[in-house]
Amino acid sequence: MATIAPSRRVRRTPFSDGVEAAGVKSYTVYNRMLLPTVFRSVEEDYHHLKSAVQVWDVAVERQVELRGPDAGRLMQMLTPRDLRGMLPGMCYYVPVVDGTGGMLNDPVAVMLADDRYWISIADSDLLFWVKGLAHALYLDVIVEEPDVSPLAIQGPKADELAARVFGDAVKELRFFRYGFFDFQGHSFLVARSGYSKQGGFEIYVDGHERGMPLWNALMEAGKDLDVYAGCPNLIERIEGGLLSYGNDMNRDNTPHECGLGRFCSTQTAIGCVGRDALLRVAKEGPVKQVRAIAIDGDIPPCDRLWQVTSKGKLIGQVTSAAKSPDFKTNVAIGMIKMTHWDEGTEVQVETQDGPRRAVVHENFWL
Repeated sequence: MATIAPSRRVRRTPFSDGVEAAGVKSYTVYNRMLLPTVFRSVEEDYHHLKSAVQVWDVAVERQVELRGPDAGRLMQMLTPRDLRGMLPGMCYYVPVVDGTGGMLNDPVAVMLADDRYWISIADSDLLFWVKGLAHALYLDVIVEEPDVSPLAIQGPKADELAARVFGDAVKELRFFRYGFFDFQGHSFLVARSGYSKQGGFEIYVDGHERGMPLWNALMEAGKDLDVYAGCPNLIERIEGGLLSYGNDMNRDNTPHECGLGRFCSTQTAIGCVGRDALLRVAKEGPVKQVRAIAIDGDIPPCDRLWQVTSKGKLIGQVTSAAKSPDFKTNVAIGMIKMTHWDEGTEVQVETQDGPRRAVVHENFWL
C-alpha cells in the first residue's frame, strides 16, 4: 500500500516522538492526526494487550470544549441521553445525533463543572456542528478545541502502572469516573475509561509540552511490567463489539441501529435536536441492527464493505473483520436486517476473495 506523505495538515501529537522511538510500523489518519495502528504486528500487539500493559497515543480523540452559562443546554441538545443526573467527576458515553436522529459521533462527555464540558470525539468534524448550533441559537457559550490530548493506559496491569506514576488513590476510580492526580507538580484529569475491554485509564494531557515527560515516566515506571507502546487493536475491539465511527456506523444510522438504544432516554432528553425523529424510532424499533458475525475460512483485509446475503438476497453488510487467535474464528461486526439477525442464523459474506459461510450472533465475544 502506498505511504502517506508527511504534511502539517496531518498533525503530529504530543506523543509522536515516543511513538516513533517505540518502533511504530503503521498509522492511520484520524481527525486529521496520526493514529498508530501497529507496533510489532496486529496479532502480537493483541496478545500483549491482553497479558500486560500498553501506553496508547490517542491524542486523535480531540476535545470539543463547551464553556459558559448555556453549556449544559447545548450539551443536552447534542444527545438523546438524559444528562440531568450527570455531575462533575462523571464521564458519559453519549451518542450524538442530527435532526433526523442520524449518528454524528459517539464520544465520551466529561463534565468538568455545571458550565463546562469536554467532549472526547471519534473521527468526525463535530466541532463545526456544535459551533453551528451555538451560533444559530445565539447561545451564551464558547465552543473551541482546547490543547488537550488523551494518553491511554490499557491492559490487565494498567492499575499497577497508573499507581506508580499517580499514586495508589488512582486505583479507587470507578468506571467512567475521573479524578485529578498530580504529576511533576501539575494536576492531570485521569478517567477510568478506554477503547478496549482490558481495562485501564485515559489521561487528559492539557498542554502539548507535558506529553513526552508523562510518556517517558510511564515507560520507565512500567519496565518490569512489560510495558509497551500500543494502540487500539483491531482484533480485540471487534471481539468486544467496540464500534468505530466511520467504519461500523455513520450519519445514516440511528443509535438504535447501532445497538446503542440503552444510551437513549429520548422521552426525557428534552432539547435534543433529534428527539422527535428518535421517538418514532424507539416506538417502531429498528429494521436493521449491529450484530457479531463469525466467518469461516481465510479472509482478506476488510478494507471495503462486504455484502451479507442469504439465498441470493442482500440482508446486510460486514464493516469490520479480523482473525481472532483466542476464539479460533474470524470475528466481524455487521449491520443485519431483522429478518436474519437472530442468534445462529447462517448467512454468506461476499469478500473480495469470494464468498464465505458465516453465522450471526446476538452477543460479541468479550
